[in-house]
Amino acid sequence: MTQVQLQELQKQLWNIANTLRGKMGADEFRDYILGLIFYKYLSEKIQNNANEILSPDQIKFAELVEDTEINQAYLSAVREECLASMGYFLAPQELFHSMATLARAKKYILDDVIKTLKAIEQSTLRTDAADDFSHLFEDMDLSSTKLGNTPDDRNELISRVIVHLDDINFDLSNTESDILGDAYEFLIGEFASGAGKKAGEFYTPQMVSTLLAKLVTLGKERLRSVYDPTCGSGSLLLRVKREVGDVDAIYGQEMNRTTYNLARMNMILHDVHYSKFEIKQEDTLKRPQHMELKFDAIVANPPFSAKWSASESYLSDPRFRDFGKLAPSSKADMAFLQHMLYQLDENGTLAIVLPHGVLFRGSSEGHIRKHLIEKLNVIDTIIGLPANIFYGTTIPTCVLVLKKNREHSDNILFIDASNEFDKQKNQNKLLPEHLDNIVGAFENRQNIEKYAYVASLQDVADNDYNLNIPRYVDTFEAEEEIDLDAIAKQLQALEVESLKTDAEISKFCAELCIDSPFAEVK
Repeated sequence: MTQVQLQELQKQLWNIANTLRGKMGADEFRDYILGLIFYKYLSEKIQNNANEILSPDQIKFAELVEDTEINQAYLSAVREECLASMGYFLAPQELFHSMATLARAKKYILDDVIKTLKAIEQSTLRTDAADDFSHLFEDMDLSSTKLGNTPDDRNELISRVIVHLDDINFDLSNTESDILGDAYEFLIGEFASGAGKKAGEFYTPQMVSTLLAKLVTLGKERLRSVYDPTCGSGSLLLRVKREVGDVDAIYGQEMNRTTYNLARMNMILHDVHYSKFEIKQEDTLKRPQHMELKFDAIVANPPFSAKWSASESYLSDPRFRDFGKLAPSSKADMAFLQHMLYQLDENGTLAIVLPHGVLFRGSSEGHIRKHLIEKLNVIDTIIGLPANIFYGTTIPTCVLVLKKNREHSDNILFIDASNEFDKQKNQNKLLPEHLDNIVGAFENRQNIEKYAYVASLQDVADNDYNLNIPRYVDTFEAEEEIDLDAIAKQLQALEVESLKTDAEISKFCAELCIDSPFAEVK
């Protein structure tokens, strides 16, 4: 599929999404359209797999009806193979196209759709895929009056959306491209742009995700594992997978239930097998779910300056106890960083987006920062990003790159990319060339005037472990010197011209027999 065709698909899906908008907010009709797209995806995957299983007998899965013993045997065999290989199952009458056919015939399908979505979840019970499909469609309340005041109104709306989606070819048989995955990411981004402050809960702008992915995968062709402790919709994890090509296992944790469901859908829809990802729903700082694991790569865009308990009991937690102090209860930024560092493998790389305050704030954060540099020596690179590039906030942010075994253990690289962005209507945007500049500076690790500086650890100690980027990267632009003599001569010349003009005006006034505005007052 060409870029033009992909853009056309994105446009079609967005137009269909707006069919559901009504009086709902962006985060509400998002759940319906993405859920229905996901249902169509699951349906087509099952149909393609089942047709392949049945191909030796020249049977089409959609045409199988349980009206004979032989057909029942066929369906039983297909079900068993699909559960083993894909983790879930849909019967022929539950396929998305079957629902669309009924909708085109003006049948009432709402109850059947509700039963089918529950059947998909129930088909995974007692299988290894159960956790990944459990309550996956719970945010799609098809009985909600937001979809219409009466059942018939709701049925008409959902039927219309299903018919429109059925007309779109997702081209799932094309294994060389991820057409639907790209379109799904586009929709998530569009919903984020209209969701205001809530957007930051589930989506990291694509260019920022790409930057973090490039930083943690540089020089690598394969990762054993990647982890995001505040994974949102999972887009950042998927970007790492795309960047490196081969990831054995993907792990994430997300506190918000709706966003957690979206992340699981996103994984499956991007063709990540259920056995290769594990997304958990819990508060990462309170109840971390993967504490026994260490990861090759860790990426995160945690909620900026989130509140947490900062209870003294955390001082006995292995993630925090060696630091002696906790991040303040009003700002959990450092706590997220400490959590990630604890889970980082000895040869892994960590990249996290945080507000600039973590670089210079004092008190307990200053103590933690000093420990990270002086005792652990794990801070490798600090990257300053432009303001207003995230959804829901305009503050400037930074990326911290940490490693436990650093190649450049005697210095810290500072990159000031805060002035490199494309100014758009409501938001600044990083462009590919801006990313190339950042990654190039990160890889080459050399001083670049007004952009990058390799600071020795002594430099940092001399600055009292303050990591504020302007202390290291001088971006000051001297103003052009003003030649006062030249300015004086210009003013004198203007005065001469002004006197000539005044004389001309006085002359015209005399000819008109009126008083000149420049006449002396007697």
